[in-house]
Amino acid sequence: MRKRLFILACCLILAALAAQRNLLAGQGDSPRPNILIIFTDDQGYADLGCTGSKTNKTPRMDRLAKEGTRFTSFYAQSVCGPSRSALLTGRYPMRSRGWSMPADEITWAERIKTVGYQTACIGKWDVSNRKPIIERMPNAQGFDYYFGALGANDNGTVAFHENNEPAGSTNDMGSLTRLYTDKAIDFLKNKRDRNRPFVLYVAHTMMHTIIDASPRFKGKSQGSLYGDVVEEFDFETGRLLDAVDELGLRENTLIIYTTDNGPWNQPAYYKTKKGHPEGAIFWGDAGPLRNGKGSCYEGGYRVPCIVRWPGKVPADRVSDAIFATVDFMPTFANLAGFKVPEDRSIDGVDQAELLLGKNDEGARDNFLYLNNAVRQGKWKYLRAQHKVFAYAQDVERKQVEELYDLEADIGERNNLAAAYPEKVSELKRVMDTLAQEE
Repeated sequence: MRKRLFILACCLILAALAAQRNLLAGQGDSPRPNILIIFTDDQGYADLGCTGSKTNKTPRMDRLAKEGTRFTSFYAQSVCGPSRSALLTGRYPMRSRGWSMPADEITWAERIKTVGYQTACIGKWDVSNRKPIIERMPNAQGFDYYFGALGANDNGTVAFHENNEPAGSTNDMGSLTRLYTDKAIDFLKNKRDRNRPFVLYVAHTMMHTIIDASPRFKGKSQGSLYGDVVEEFDFETGRLLDAVDELGLRENTLIIYTTDNGPWNQPAYYKTKKGHPEGAIFWGDAGPLRNGKGSCYEGGYRVPCIVRWPGKVPADRVSDAIFATVDFMPTFANLAGFKVPEDRSIDGVDQAELLLGKNDEGARDNFLYLNNAVRQGKWKYLRAQHKVFAYAQDVERKQVEELYDLEADIGERNNLAAAYPEKVSELKRVMDTLAQEE
């Protein structure tokens, strides 16, 4: 009897250990997903076939949209560094500081490691002031592995780091999309621990100026050089998705595709930007949205987003619920089982039920466009005087308060401020409250 009890106890212990191992690997009854974030740069709201492009051929992204949910009221920030600090911390950039993100900011990569995940970052970092400041680089901010550039490619060159060490440079901008894809696939095949779930954050340099495509794609699209870049991104993303499938990771990998801000599409800035190859002006299609990168109109902040998790995230669904990159921190916390930081204000909200199709409205009814504007429900209010980046000047704009019904007027053309003064006052209060929360 004693021997049988001993054997039974051993079996129970082994079963418990196996269950714990499977849970960490994302294979239990309530699996925690692997997470793959594909983050482009300066890509337009309507650059993909599935988001309205009539010229760019994007069959892999179109298929991804069919296999998952496409969000049409998804928000990032209006420029590069602020968008990344918001995504990583769940905090608006007025708190997380954008390009100057302090070392004491806490990222979801740091938190998710506490529950057994392995983490990797490939590509553009852009929150350490584009400098190799060790305590503010990816390895110090929660990522086990890093390969990429600490900043942008404004001068037509990038310098790479692998983890904390310099790893060469290139002025071949057309090689970057494939290079980052290769590095991401290499992580999946060779660098990850197959007994643990992972987060892989792939932050592309394209379509940030200076844009370029590889010889295989250059001159092949109907959308000039920018279209070539978009179609190459689509192809390379297809390679990454194929690798996910080939490695048996498809069913338990949550894939999120989005971009950091709207397209760099302001014609007034073309002549002031130096170093462009011929034809590489600021393209990108904002579709029905007004303005683009740097603006607090919808074209600056509202970006494409597709999410896939087979059997969990509803397929072939389009959602207009308000959703944002700042929501990643609490949403990942729910799905992966970690705690969000409790010693600071987190602007994101848990959108797991929205993702999983359990709630169509989502957990967010407002969004703050820095301290310039605010959306609540269908209404958006803009201050009379608000700060924008130099390239985002809208020559049509007058220095007056603006109020728009985004359901009826997504292009922000019919200013209703004079007709709804009570709504203007209400949204001013909402904006001030959101901006002051600590």
